[in-house]
Amino acid sequence: MKQTDIQIIDVTCSTQSFQYRSPMKFGGRVVRDVVVFDVAVKVKTRNDKIAEGFGSMTMGNIWAWPAGKTEPPDSLETMIRFGKKIVQSVAGYHEWGHPLELTYDFSKQYSPLAETVIKSVNAEPIPKLAQLVAASPFEAAVFDAYGRVHGENVYNLLSKEFCNRDLGYYLGNEFQDEYLDQYTLRQPKDRMPLYHLVGALDPLTDAEVKEPLNDGLPETFAQWIPFNGLTHIKIKLNGDQLDWDVNRVVTINRIAEEEQAKRGCTDWVYSADFNERCPNVEYVLGFLQQIKEKSPRAIQRLQYLEQPTNRDLKAFPENKMQQAAMIKPVVIDESLVDLESLHDSRKMGYSGVALKACKGQSEALLMAAAAQKYKMFLCVQDLTCVGASFLHSATISARISTVTAIEGNGRQYCPKANAGWDKKYPSMFVIKDGTLGTFVLNESGLGFSK
Repeated sequence: MKQTDIQIIDVTCSTQSFQYRSPMKFGGRVVRDVVVFDVAVKVKTRNDKIAEGFGSMTMGNIWAWPAGKTEPPDSLETMIRFGKKIVQSVAGYHEWGHPLELTYDFSKQYSPLAETVIKSVNAEPIPKLAQLVAASPFEAAVFDAYGRVHGENVYNLLSKEFCNRDLGYYLGNEFQDEYLDQYTLRQPKDRMPLYHLVGALDPLTDAEVKEPLNDGLPETFAQWIPFNGLTHIKIKLNGDQLDWDVNRVVTINRIAEEEQAKRGCTDWVYSADFNERCPNVEYVLGFLQQIKEKSPRAIQRLQYLEQPTNRDLKAFPENKMQQAAMIKPVVIDESLVDLESLHDSRKMGYSGVALKACKGQSEALLMAAAAQKYKMFLCVQDLTCVGASFLHSATISARISTVTAIEGNGRQYCPKANAGWDKKYPSMFVIKDGTLGTFVLNESGLGFSK
């Protein structure tokens, strides 16, 4: 019990809908719009000081709930219902504590709440990943409110002085007497490279543009390179068409070399994201071998691989990644929903972790601490976040020392949703030299304000 503890006294929520500028394909699925779920949380301290925090997240149901009998419109509606159910239930939650403790403890109610939601709509069970996504704006708002009520950036309130429990409570005995301040930075990094996404439908050159948008933004990968000064490029692959995947990388590398030469750039990197579509590790090994043979420079520039095979690790124990991880870091993403899944992924040979704000602030910070303890490769991935949700994702990247870049896809696919935010934080939305000015993310709360 600490005097800095807070209690939640009010929660409200709302949604916004945005059409994509252009469709994005990943994992065999196409996305054309997004619903943003916003949550405001009011808290008080033991001496009755009151402040309000804000959280926001894109409801990426196609990514978080891709399989099963539920159609995308229904899965989206169910996730929003679940998010609203959390907001309603928090009204009866009167515990005191640090936001890490409050959100961690309340998350135990997610599954029972999800069951009540699916009974009301006659849906299949809500996947745990979808639950985390729908709950994440609530968690962000609690952390934001805690920082605001104390007039501090919340990343400076993660030590023993503020937390009632050490990390051993959440992560096991090897973390006893440790706290999150040991795994996070007191100041955000000054600048960080932007990771630009090349979706499977994205035209690479002018010849591939079938219906020009003529909206003043780049319409091809080749145009984006000089427009943003790109040095970090993430490539979405199919995972079930080896020739296509290999040729896609080789072609992207050829175009990048041509465009980078024009601007005198000699140093850039790629990541490859299969979105769990590869049938086995042999596919991944064949992909790496063919890239090496066809484009040695491309394989040198390949920084890491993201979630090659099915997210259900227990159902596919044969999908071990040790051989691939000896060549390039192999990062767990869709599979990572709790500490158990992290341990399972390590046993299966995964050597890296993709953190996501959409899985919740507590989950991201705890997995960041565990990954650093285990000396795993770390990155922070996007859910085509826009506005506040993108800044939330960026604050995580900027406060974890071993994360080297920030993925940001909203400016490509849904720039309208950044309106207003781009004027308030131009260094985070107006990109000229391939980097984001994360130095601005040092305000109270999560580091930024509405």
